[in-house]
Amino acid sequence: MSEYIDFARFYDRLMYDCDYDQRADYIISLFNRFACKPKLMLDLACGTGNFTYRMAQLGVDLIGVDMSADMLGIAREKAELYNVSPLFLCQKADELDLYGTIDSCICTLDSVNHITDYDELCRAFDKVSLFMEKGGLFIFDANTEYKHKVILGDNTFVTDDGELYTVWSNENDGNIVNITLDFFLKKGDMYERFSEEFSERAYTDEELKNALENAGFETVAVYGDMTFDAPKPDEERKIFIARKI
Repeated sequence: MSEYIDFARFYDRLMYDCDYDQRADYIISLFNRFACKPKLMLDLACGTGNFTYRMAQLGVDLIGVDMSADMLGIAREKAELYNVSPLFLCQKADELDLYGTIDSCICTLDSVNHITDYDELCRAFDKVSLFMEKGGLFIFDANTEYKHKVILGDNTFVTDDGELYTVWSNENDGNIVNITLDFFLKKGDMYERFSEEFSERAYTDEELKNALENAGFETVAVYGDMTFDAPKPDEERKIFIARKI
């Protein structure tokens, strides 16, 4: 499994079009909708901490967990910049080991899809449940089968911001998309190349709901991305809200 070393370095530039403030507001609205007022939240697979520090700014105590030490290094810098103090832990999701219980958990921007082994995903959900207080909410999103087949597929995407030229190449292998990222960072008249490879798996609603149920969660809603509506056939990302029984 990739440690996302070069990906960490360029992740925020690659995600330039993500409105984190709007998405964070949406996540909070989901907690409000289901009458949950988070006090101690786990940001699972927190990456570079874009949601971690935003939630912490709202007065919620945060634990940010990621398997990539490089991602967490950037997340810590952001927390210091915004004068918040989340606890960051370098752990795999299926090896989660917290110091106590949590009352809420988020896992954002298709992080669950990066866990390509279903048994490993089930273990990750089990770990979240182990530390979740009864009645707590687990909110995560997942890229859909439609996105994997139609949008990602075997397609290649190219971006260029003047300093960083990125080639994103996909190879579709059933429910798995193998992704190669080539970064070309401008250095004067030359370019320095960095590469990262990883895979994403598209899970069915049934697979995700079964994993939640077996972990002791009840799926209370599944929405289309950034909505309170049922997912559309061409939905690219679904939002799952589960409550610990």
